Amino acid sequence: MTPRRRLAGIGAFTLASALLLSACGGSGSSDDTDSTASGDDASSGVVSISSGEPQNPLTPGMTNEVYGGLVVKNIYSGLVYYDAEGAAQNEMAESIESEDNQTWTITIQDGWTFSDGTPVTAQSYVDAWNYVADIDNAQNQQYFFNGFSGYSTDESSELALEVVDDLTFTAELNEPSADFELWLGYTAFFPMPEAFFEDPEGFGSAPIGAGPYELESWENDSLITLIPREGYEGPRQPANGGLEMVAYVEEDTAYNDMLDGALDILPNVPSSAFATFESDLGERAVNQPAAVIQVVNIPEWLPEFQGDAGVMRREAISMAIDRETITEQLYSGSRTPAHDFTSPVIDGYSEDIPGSEILEYDPEGAKELWDEAESMDPIGDYTLQIASNADSDHQDWIDAVCNTIRTDLGIGCEFAPYTTFDEFLNARDDESVEGIFRGGWQADWPSMSNFLGPIYGTGAGSNDMNYSSEEFDAKLAEAGAAPDTETATELYKEAQEILFQDVPGIPLWYQNATGGYAETVENVEFGWDSDPILYQVTKE
Repeated sequence: MTPRRRLAGIGAFTLASALLLSACGGSGSSDDTDSTASGDDASSGVVSISSGEPQNPLTPGMTNEVYGGLVVKNIYSGLVYYDAEGAAQNEMAESIESEDNQTWTITIQDGWTFSDGTPVTAQSYVDAWNYVADIDNAQNQQYFFNGFSGYSTDESSELALEVVDDLTFTAELNEPSADFELWLGYTAFFPMPEAFFEDPEGFGSAPIGAGPYELESWENDSLITLIPREGYEGPRQPANGGLEMVAYVEEDTAYNDMLDGALDILPNVPSSAFATFESDLGERAVNQPAAVIQVVNIPEWLPEFQGDAGVMRREAISMAIDRETITEQLYSGSRTPAHDFTSPVIDGYSEDIPGSEILEYDPEGAKELWDEAESMDPIGDYTLQIASNADSDHQDWIDAVCNTIRTDLGIGCEFAPYTTFDEFLNARDDESVEGIFRGGWQADWPSMSNFLGPIYGTGAGSNDMNYSSEEFDAKLAEAGAAPDTETATELYKEAQEILFQDVPGIPLWYQNATGGYAETVENVEFGWDSDPILYQVTKE
């Protein structure tokens, strides 16, 4: 995001027929692979990956969830990209410079083209950024430009961007930001060709990017096929003959196909295999920390969670969740109980933020809080609903959470299923979701700010619960303007104190990157954000 990425884009949310696998994993034609693979050492095999149906058009401004995000970052390129450890590496950028961390001069390398052959210029960036930032264009990624001068959530934005020449432009921020360069590897900041602005609606189903791959076909709810792009000259040269992103009905089916060699890469291990996948796969098993957190979010429009009594109920629910037992028994140690709103792999992570004690299992304290809230604002016989998509394995942990909530709080608790991930996201977007709902966050860039602003900032693109706090927004702004990263880190911790006071979401656990790959492929590596780095995978 997984944004990666949209809140709740975590896990393998499978959508379509596994019968498609009979067509997966084969080699592309010699004409295709010989002309597009990178160098003499490139393999010609087409790599298959378990995936699902993107919710939005395949454009950088609209895609903010995992399935679409994995496609977008392989068919588009930006100024920088992130290596496996999360460090920013130049892709199109020749230089990104500033004397005050507020006004930046960006120069791109000469010779870059989009897949339609048109050149990438400074204007390609300026036009794309202004389009995404403009409220009139209703782009999901608009929020990511809120740090730019000229950004507005009330009227058309005209960002403080200026084209200097074909390869150079300037960008002015509202406040200094020492980590601005780190932002620029995220998909919202990718350039767009002129063809996009001629037909923005139609473009999303037949995208034109400047990345290492291009879209060959998109069979909805079934299969997305990418082929190496002949005109790509950047550092992410494809080492394979293409990618097939296959939608599955069942995660267990995908896992078994991977074991049998009918599927090459499985980004997410199903919960049924947590106890065995490392022994099943040996060195081909992946279980490593990632910038991913699972939460339960609380819609601000639910009356039972408003006011002082509502905050008490939020805290009581959090304290009634036995994170230690659930992560050990259900996930066999592939999850870690949460202690804050970010991730252990992010600089500044802390287990001692004031207010974080509500993340400790305390059944007696939880019951006292719930009863006190009931005495202040009675809601009577009550059943808590926890909503999620049903086409994955989230019901397992929701059932486990509900078991302790029913026992410790003396209320009802049940799973509120939505048939598909797409249906679930749409219900959250239009505020028709039942009860509180599952959310997950896969960081877009490796910083504390990315775990806080995009989810809990007022009007943020992934703030699906409509949380708004002037105090929290002000603290984010103060941290963004900090003179150095150390000062910013302390201010982001203070911002988390506010979240622990308001409890707009309940952190559950951090998710490891748990995946695996078949014997059919080599050079498989999962990155800091839990996504497999697909361009470097080889398959004979």
